[in-house]
Amino acid sequence: MSDTQTLIENRPPSVAGLFLERVAATPDAEAYRFPVRPASGEGPDDWASLSWGQAADRVYAIAAGLIELGVEPEQRVALASSTRVEWILADLGILCAGAATTTVYPQTNAEESAFILSDSESKVLIAEDAAQLAKAVERRSELPALTHVVVIDAAGVESSDWVLTLAELEQRGAAYLEKHPELIKERVGAITSGQLATLIYTSGTTGRPKGVRLPHDNWSYMAKAIAATGLVGPDDVQYLWLPLAHVFGKVLTSGQIEVGHVTAVDGRVDKIIENLPVVQPTYMAAVPRIFEKVYNGVAAKARAGGGAKYKIFQWAAEVAREYAKVTQDNFQRTGNRSAPFALAAKHKVADGLVYAKIREAFGGRLRACVSGSAALAPEIGYFFAGAGIHILEGYGLTESSAASFVNPGEAYRTGTVGKPLPGTEVRIADDGEILLRGPGIMEGYHGLPEKTAEVLEADGWFHTGDIGELSADGYLRITDRKKDLIKTSGGKYIAPAEVEGQFKAVCPYVSNILVHGADRNFCTALIALDEPALLDWAKDNGLEGLSYAEVVAAPATVQLIEGYVTQLNQGLQRWQTIKKFRLLPRDLDVEHGEITPSLKLKRPVVEREYKHLIDEMYAGTRES
Repeated sequence: MSDTQTLIENRPPSVAGLFLERVAATPDAEAYRFPVRPASGEGPDDWASLSWGQAADRVYAIAAGLIELGVEPEQRVALASSTRVEWILADLGILCAGAATTTVYPQTNAEESAFILSDSESKVLIAEDAAQLAKAVERRSELPALTHVVVIDAAGVESSDWVLTLAELEQRGAAYLEKHPELIKERVGAITSGQLATLIYTSGTTGRPKGVRLPHDNWSYMAKAIAATGLVGPDDVQYLWLPLAHVFGKVLTSGQIEVGHVTAVDGRVDKIIENLPVVQPTYMAAVPRIFEKVYNGVAAKARAGGGAKYKIFQWAAEVAREYAKVTQDNFQRTGNRSAPFALAAKHKVADGLVYAKIREAFGGRLRACVSGSAALAPEIGYFFAGAGIHILEGYGLTESSAASFVNPGEAYRTGTVGKPLPGTEVRIADDGEILLRGPGIMEGYHGLPEKTAEVLEADGWFHTGDIGELSADGYLRITDRKKDLIKTSGGKYIAPAEVEGQFKAVCPYVSNILVHGADRNFCTALIALDEPALLDWAKDNGLEGLSYAEVVAAPATVQLIEGYVTQLNQGLQRWQTIKKFRLLPRDLDVEHGEITPSLKLKRPVVEREYKHLIDEMYAGTRES
């Protein structure tokens, strides 16, 4: 048996157990960094740290506080908060109490929050602030199982029999631990691998969200499997901003505990650009939208610098892509990332002019980024690869504990999601659907045995709903969601995500795009533009001072985007081309339910919302 197999097969039953081992092994090592507002309230944030031992003191106090409130093993404790260090401490406290975490996105409205709290029968809610508390108060009559709410930020919150602050919970827990010093060790020691650890509600595109039941063994396996990939080591610094209510963010906390590296935690997306040079991460995980925004921002800045600067950027972008493709191909064939002399010389010049500044913006120490949750347009992936920002695409679902595939470090291949994690099996069904089996697969959907049976076979194979293909040496390429494939009235199949990804690579102003064409005789698109990039362009094109909606409606803007649509169409098959498009009056967002909190497009919602624009594009055409 290999060392990797031994590591995975001899895993402990829970991440709570792994946490106790980590604290015992490196109590004084730095575990977490987090931002703190300066006392004056002005200027940039200060950053504070917690060692593993200091984190453990808080985690154990939270766990004991929950036990003192009457929380029993496997009972649910809900967490409604943005990504911050207290989220991680609370989650670990819940797990060390033997309970299970129900995750709630802070953007979730009161009605859906109440459904999740009710369906999960959560006994305690840990809420970020007064706004999250208010949602529970509004629906309290619908939540008979909810006995307490614990609030992290106490501003504007009055304690009562029902409401207490996190600080109060920790004080009660610390006092309880003095009387029962072996409590945490006993609770963690009693956890079995099949015991429920996490209930994550998928933000499905239709209907009520489904609760995905992930037992302790899923996370213990993920922790060991991530460590076995060798992608991260104990000296790494991770920058964690992803929503921890989402499985992608959550799995990163398990890997960190096993490896023992530092994690800097701050979920404020608008602070990413400011934080990167401060944190100087060696690796971070992100979703494609972040890389698209950085790419669009760099392109827009170059364009604003005048024609010469923009020409240099466009040249450097092409050199980056060519360099990435050639070096990846050479590595695949020979194990050597060499490039021909002339290309290497051009790359060196472009590095000094463009790429070095991009790497500096990421903090200057970034070894690799992991991208997941949605497909990254290959042309954007190749651009960053050529610029020295190595994006390792991965793949997984909530139902597979997030990390089923990841690109293997040096041997990564842009446009694929890499190879399965050690211990995970994959096969492609006759219709192209990707099936997965292994220790990361969910137990099932909470209280929905029929829905579980639809996707989980008796022998453990899980139907992902994604279409893909495997290379001879085991690299997976996702082509589309099974249910998202478009069949035109002419019988041609189109993968909309592929066309959408290509458009994002050619148009620096796009934020979101939806390609439509099912049962139609040609394809159309709804396009939402990136507000900062668009308004920068507007300043230089006689549209300064107009609102976003007014700029979008301007004929010059339509003409601008039409040029990029024409450019896109030149690289597509005839039946894939976009014949008509409409610009949306605002960007798509989470608040309107058009994209998920992990920034995935909810196609049915967008098509319903903008049905009038779709109908308008097909009006007067003969559908056959």
